Amino acid sequence: ELGIRIPRPLGHGPSRFIPEKETVEVGREDAAMHALFTDAFTTLGRLDNVTLVMVFHPQYLESFLKTQHYLLQMDGPLPLHYRHYIGIMAAARHQCSYLVNLHVNDFLHVGGDPKWLNGLENAPQKLQNLGELNKMLAHRPWLITKEHIEQLLKTEENSWSLAELIHAVVLLTHYHSLASFTFGCGISPEIDCEGGHTFRPPSVSNYCICDISNGYHGGEEHPGSPAASLPTTQSVCEVEALMEKMKQLQECRDEEEASQEEMATRFEREKRESMFVCSSEDEESAPARDVSRHFEDTSYGYKDFSRHGMHVPTFRAQDYSWEDHGYSLVNRLYPDVGQLLDEKFHIAYNLTYNTMAMHKDVDTSMLRRAIWNYIHCMFGIRYDDYDYGEINQLLDRSFKVYIKTVVCTPEKTTKRMYDSFWRQFEHSEKVHVNLLLVEARMQAELLYALRAITRYMT
Repeated sequence: ELGIRIPRPLGHGPSRFIPEKETVEVGREDAAMHALFTDAFTTLGRLDNVTLVMVFHPQYLESFLKTQHYLLQMDGPLPLHYRHYIGIMAAARHQCSYLVNLHVNDFLHVGGDPKWLNGLENAPQKLQNLGELNKMLAHRPWLITKEHIEQLLKTEENSWSLAELIHAVVLLTHYHSLASFTFGCGISPEIDCEGGHTFRPPSVSNYCICDISNGYHGGEEHPGSPAASLPTTQSVCEVEALMEKMKQLQECRDEEEASQEEMATRFEREKRESMFVCSSEDEESAPARDVSRHFEDTSYGYKDFSRHGMHVPTFRAQDYSWEDHGYSLVNRLYPDVGQLLDEKFHIAYNLTYNTMAMHKDVDTSMLRRAIWNYIHCMFGIRYDDYDYGEINQLLDRSFKVYIKTVVCTPEKTTKRMYDSFWRQFEHSEKVHVNLLLVEARMQAELLYALRAITRYMT
């Protein structure tokens, strides 16, 4: 009667990929989760959908929230509005309008100049100078050299200090990775965000208007989702086959060890093969508002590092690793952050409930390591003590397509890709995979940037 338009949510639940009834319902969470929700609400001013999906793994979520809070709100080299603007620049590189919109609000809330939001060219030159590093970190981090670092630190009146640069690099890698999580888990925008609501009344054919007030949104189960499909013989066999391979690999490991030459050959083979893994589906990806004004050179994207005759030398983990080199550099220039990141990497890498689909008491360390090392292999990072032959045994084609898409071109991730790997596994296990992808990607980007900073300093 008053002519007030009432928004209703467009999506059903926090994720487009996971049926709403399988996520944690707010109000029915246990005490530990309730404490996490309270923390998230206190720091973010909202309970966002990323939190509602990450809470499948409370131990990781706690570490993630603590790190993000420190990066955005605690004492640090960069002013608050710069931090949110860098978050916008990083998320925009992957057209992640969900994260861009959140940080646009936060940027204005901490007193950022609205003119900067009209495009990167309206931001201070100092932030514009970060554009090149943002672009390379997001798409081709192996090309970063000490000269790129030097340009940022040496440009007279708009120069960055080392501490500021470390803070910026950590923020950029954090938001590139978070964009991977957002697309990889099909995170839906909240009702108050752009793309999260509609003013159209629900169609009568679907359900009665009074259903909305009763919390029913008419969301039908997608036939492809793991929850909807009853255990088929094929997918049950898929789990059994994977466990059998893990057992065989363990036995081979115990019996004989491949030579260093053979290990190097297997790495090169896997690196080459990873180039031929590509997603052919563009049609289903989530429609995004144009956020390209927040970065320059829109045509620059992911390219495999050894394409077109380019030879990028292998990054050998024993020459520069997070544990021995990156961690101490970050902690020295931006105290406590090295510690927080280290804890987050460890939790994601070591997280296990010793289950695989319907099986209990399973040691999944071999599988977790294969996923982590496959991502680093795609970035040209090699561990001398790892047999890359294991990757082909443990990760099938559809899984590799999903991993590469989420890590390298997350904006192209589709529900079909999510549904097509590990069909018999729980959604919580697929979210766990995404946590591994996020952290392995972030660490790979950081390693290239920190190595370049170290070379500049020495």
